[in-house]
Amino acid sequence: MVTARDTAAVAEVMRACTRLRVPMTFRSGGTSLSGQALSDSVLVDTRTGFTGVEVLDGGHRVRVQPGATIRAVNTRLAPFGRKLGPDPASEVACTVGGVLANNSSGMQCGTELNSYHTVESMVLVLPSGTVVDSAAPGASRRLAEQEPELHAGLLRLQRRVREDPTSVATLERLFALKNTMGYGLNSLLDHDDPLDVLVHLMVGSEGTLGFIASAVFRTVEVLPHAATGLLVFDDLATASSSVPDVLATGVATAELLDAESLRVAQADPGCPAQIRRLDVRRHAALLVELQADSPDALAGLRGDAEPGLERLPLTSLAELTSDAGERASLWRTRKGLYSAVAAARPQGSNALLEDVAVPVDRLGEICRGLTGLFDTHAYEAPVIFGHARDGNLHFLLNERFDDAAMLRRYEDFTTDMIDLVLDLGGTLKAEHGTGRIMAPFVERQYGAELTGVMRELKQLADPHGTLNPGSVLTDDPGLWLRDLKTAPVVEEEVDRCVECGFCEPVCPSRSLTLTPRQRIVLRRERESALARGDHALVASLDEDYDYDGLETCAADGMCATACPVLINTGDLVKRLRAEGSSRTAERAWTTAAGHWGTATRAASAALSVADRLPGPVPVALSRAGRRVAGTDAVPLYDPALGPGGEVRRPLADPAAEAVLFSACVGTMFGGGVDAALRTLAERAGVRLRTPDDLASLCCGTPWKSKGHHDGYQRMASTVRESLHRATDGGRLPVVVDASSCTEGLTEVLEGMTVLDATSFVREHLLPRLSITSPLPAVVVHPTCSSTALGVTDDLVALARACAGEAGDVRVPGAWGCCAFAGDRGLLHPELTASATAPESAEVATMDLPAGAAYVSGNRTCEIGMSRATGATYRHVVEVLEEATRPR
Repeated sequence: MVTARDTAAVAEVMRACTRLRVPMTFRSGGTSLSGQALSDSVLVDTRTGFTGVEVLDGGHRVRVQPGATIRAVNTRLAPFGRKLGPDPASEVACTVGGVLANNSSGMQCGTELNSYHTVESMVLVLPSGTVVDSAAPGASRRLAEQEPELHAGLLRLQRRVREDPTSVATLERLFALKNTMGYGLNSLLDHDDPLDVLVHLMVGSEGTLGFIASAVFRTVEVLPHAATGLLVFDDLATASSSVPDVLATGVATAELLDAESLRVAQADPGCPAQIRRLDVRRHAALLVELQADSPDALAGLRGDAEPGLERLPLTSLAELTSDAGERASLWRTRKGLYSAVAAARPQGSNALLEDVAVPVDRLGEICRGLTGLFDTHAYEAPVIFGHARDGNLHFLLNERFDDAAMLRRYEDFTTDMIDLVLDLGGTLKAEHGTGRIMAPFVERQYGAELTGVMRELKQLADPHGTLNPGSVLTDDPGLWLRDLKTAPVVEEEVDRCVECGFCEPVCPSRSLTLTPRQRIVLRRERESALARGDHALVASLDEDYDYDGLETCAADGMCATACPVLINTGDLVKRLRAEGSSRTAERAWTTAAGHWGTATRAASAALSVADRLPGPVPVALSRAGRRVAGTDAVPLYDPALGPGGEVRRPLADPAAEAVLFSACVGTMFGGGVDAALRTLAERAGVRLRTPDDLASLCCGTPWKSKGHHDGYQRMASTVRESLHRATDGGRLPVVVDASSCTEGLTEVLEGMTVLDATSFVREHLLPRLSITSPLPAVVVHPTCSSTALGVTDDLVALARACAGEAGDVRVPGAWGCCAFAGDRGLLHPELTASATAPESAEVATMDLPAGAAYVSGNRTCEIGMSRATGATYRHVVEVLEEATRPR
């Protein structure tokens, strides 16, 4: 496994592998499920070190490295009203490298706005190590000089294809559809210069011809006004046959969902009302959207579409909504559909997703044909969905590859499916790439002549077969039935995961150790090794997993906010930490739960003493302790922490309107939010009180995150009893001044109202306050807990209040969990440094006026971001208190 940091490193690895005849494969974040990123040799991570995004020409062009996700690029383009053309449903996780390598398209881009048609230039590395910048002056001439055989060979292949009318007709027919089967030989027809041909051949080549180090795309306009709705039909046949009539109404999208898709969507707690209220039997639906650049234009589109929509054989009238929340809910359901459906599979089975395309007017035929094949081969609960506007269907089956009979069934079904698709003039792969699973069938689709052209192309670009052998082309007819992934039963979180990777971009440890997906994959690998008796591998995995899997997991739950099936890998990590906890540690933490006031005062005093000493002294002492007790037991002292905070003061008021729960992190790490919140409440005329034993209370998160069950239960019980008294049996809301503690208390105090301070201040105090000293700019760091709680909007709203009408409020597009996670940022500062690097880099580029403030909603996050950026982050409530002081 090689983690390359720059283009030169990739070129060096390619030269070495070519010289040694060692196969190598690139891996970023693809949108494929066809086995094109597998390797038992050298695997090169081209994601971690290649995340650069450079906006050009006011957003009309953008230069991107292969490790940047589609969402990250679109976030950078959003202020310019632009986006990338390709729009795969997995845009939150898939990277530009994966999208280019597979020529992935999506829900709206069709064939017109995919990577092939929107890429302008590339920096690419050939297997010889030659680096080519196609945008550089004289690049084509240099290619001829540096790679003469490749340059001449491309011209020869171009003539060969163009002079064969049958080849031209085949390519024009297949590439009128979404088609990622084999190489993109349409480039031999569309481009004259060999370098332009090579650039476009790289699109969809699955890393078999070279490495794309960066690419410049022409972007497309974002149409900001839209109306979205679900068209429900009696059955799949009616829905699929109606697609041409639906497209005639002018919709920009038409996403097909069959009955099983709708039923799975209904099981999601966030299911949109349009789907939830359906009584699904044999129904099918099309998710459609109209898009325009102005409200008037949208109204015109709706008026034009209505007559056509009314003539459709729908089960109920079409309802198109422009409500942002309702639209987002509908699209969230569609984008997470594969993962949601696959997660509902039986334990121990694999979810197989194929994607094919046929001419739109034959969509009904292929739906009927597939349904018949499902019945013939006895597949239960199959699912059909996809991009109906392009004749592009995805279908999902559950299969067990540890059962020889089931493997034969899969082989028989696939053989029949190939016949069906090709007989309808379709393509066996529309947007997920050929990979290994369809490589043996390239000649079935293209014929011997064009497949021969592809083989010669591969020989020209990669004469030694170094790059990703077996993907796209193969001489092995049985390749597609080998190295299939099995799914051993492990545990609840692991068994539901389909490894979609949606969790990876939000994971704070993604660039340091493992992502949630990788943590789950390693649990599966451990179980498989255990089953086959490979105890040496089990021991090795366990040893490495302690740090990579457990110690460097922030357990912040951000993975659950991105996961379509709500898997919280942090819960798995907490359970594993509990299983590995010693009895001594368990007893110590249980004792601490009964003496928490003393413990927090001691921590505060220790920090204050350390702050008065010369910096190197407490640092050296903490390092000595870490060498003895371990890095996961003793924090590394940071002189920037400053002195400890004050003991939390109880506040008694019989007429209180809310109960304040000041977080214990304020006692340990200082900060001024407790005093600021009390002052603001008094200024607004809102009366507060606290539990009488406030100083000894905690939300319980330290115990839960470390897996100390007994201590957690002891503290939770104490807190419940105390706040039951303080809130008059739950009559009053509990207001918490740290978002992570709000999240923790929400789990402890079932039946009570728990409000984050940002929400409480925005709703109850801000309307009674006046901004007297507005700030010129405010930079906001949302937190993982504000995201989980759904209160980030409140945090940002308070920042906007502080900035006044003319102020500048910025939320970095690269923001993410800081991974300080209580004491995790002190135990493993490398974790916080890695997690905050993208956001701190973006903050460093901001041109901010003097007097700008930096805010968040949690004390430890403020410490983490201050450390990362060099700016002083404070709780937004502290800044608001200063901005509303009477003059």
